Amino acid sequence: MLKEAETGIPVKELCRKNSMGNLNFYKWRDKYRIMQTYDIKRLNQLEAENRKLKQMIAELSLKSQLQEEIIKKL
Repeated sequence: MLKEAETGIPVKELCRKNSMGNLNFYKWRDKYRIMQTYDIKRLNQLEAENRKLKQMIAELSLKSQLQEEIIKKL
């Protein structure tokens, strides 16, 4: 969409075609404007990895808390 916008297609038309609001387009453009395709893919991979790591930490923390409670009860 960013490349299409750079070629001169009006933003309103692009947003209508892709079912996206104008405000979302501008926020998206500000975030990804200077990135190349490889950079965007890498960013998405890192965000996915970050989500997995946060989930692992949450699970380990919960497990640790449960173990502490069991030890206290014994």
